[in-house]
Amino acid sequence: MGHLRRSRVVGFSCSGDSTYSDRPAVPTPRIVKLRLSDLTSPAAVQAALDEYEQLGKDGFLRKHSFGEASSYLVRNPRTQGLADSKAIAGVALAYQHHGSGGLSAKDFSGGALTVQRALERLGFVVVHQPAEPLAPGSDWSPEEVAAIVADYLAMLLAELSGQSVNKSAHRRVLLGKLNGRSESAVEFKHANISAAMLELGLPYIKGYQPRTNFQRDALLREIEAQVVRHERLDTVAMEAARREAIELERDDFAAVAEPPPERSLEVREPSRAYMRRAFHRDYLEQEAANRSLGRAGEDFVVRFERWRLLQLGAGQLADRVEHVAKTRGDGLGYDVLSFASDGAERFIEVKTTSFGKRTPFFVSSNEVEFARSEGDRFWLYRVFDFRAEPRLFELAGQIENHCLLDPHSFKASLL
Repeated sequence: MGHLRRSRVVGFSCSGDSTYSDRPAVPTPRIVKLRLSDLTSPAAVQAALDEYEQLGKDGFLRKHSFGEASSYLVRNPRTQGLADSKAIAGVALAYQHHGSGGLSAKDFSGGALTVQRALERLGFVVVHQPAEPLAPGSDWSPEEVAAIVADYLAMLLAELSGQSVNKSAHRRVLLGKLNGRSESAVEFKHANISAAMLELGLPYIKGYQPRTNFQRDALLREIEAQVVRHERLDTVAMEAARREAIELERDDFAAVAEPPPERSLEVREPSRAYMRRAFHRDYLEQEAANRSLGRAGEDFVVRFERWRLLQLGAGQLADRVEHVAKTRGDGLGYDVLSFASDGAERFIEVKTTSFGKRTPFFVSSNEVEFARSEGDRFWLYRVFDFRAEPRLFELAGQIENHCLLDPHSFKASLL
């Protein structure tokens, strides 16, 4: 008979109410009536763009009650991604003028051109383009799919090699190979490719957050075909997955915790990788087996927990935080013993990746069962972007409440 040995988390179903429950809420009442001319801080605009990147377009617009931009999009200079200009300007004012609440959608006057001038005055590029220049629902041709996948893999190769990527230059060359596509259509397709890369066990470009509901079959087939032939990418991706990691000396964790990925509205069954993968590598699994990365991530969480408890005025509890995977062994179903502010135990399982926030991770059947048995005392901390700028999000309680579990490997016992 066969026993389930390991599960791979292939999709997130995360809600934002599970993260950092001990952090006190800070109200931001609207106390000042602002105008767009009050926006004078490039740093505030960048902060709004960073939040847009973290939450995704839909999550950001929903959180701040803005509609989708019709044709004016501002470019994020850090990622080269495009964002809704009016929403960014309104939220940037809230960052610049603390406690004001910024501008809501109904507070704007003067139209999109006014927003464009305000953002360009601060040094940001605003793109004016129709949301969809082709007929609605126009499918990408096989030639277009091949061209954008090849360009995506070239950028990924550079990123994994530690080189900077000029996404704007790549995009300009790529647009000449496409059938009248807009920059926003290309951005959207890049995000689709990121989702397909994750399904295939491949890392994705961090600036292109994965989106669901994509042209799955065509993209998966094309990516598989190109990756099989791309020996250099195979070598670099494997080196990135297996690279040695070291423990980080850090004292300030104020900007480390983030909300979990936005809840996905797509409903699908766990996929069976052996039916669709044309290549034998699973770089995400290789990285999950990187013990130095795992231990470095656990140590990072131990330091974070001690800092968190100190911020809550619980110094005695901070001294009791224990790296149990190191002191007692790594078969307990969790890695770090910590505490809530009231002294209740918090059992933390740590999963670390050097790749992006939505990268799937692996959990054992022991970890799944332990989470079920401990309920709200169990926490899974997902540490991501570890080699660049490590951050984490938290999932409380049973793992399947947040994630889709895909059976990945089995222990086979002879009958």
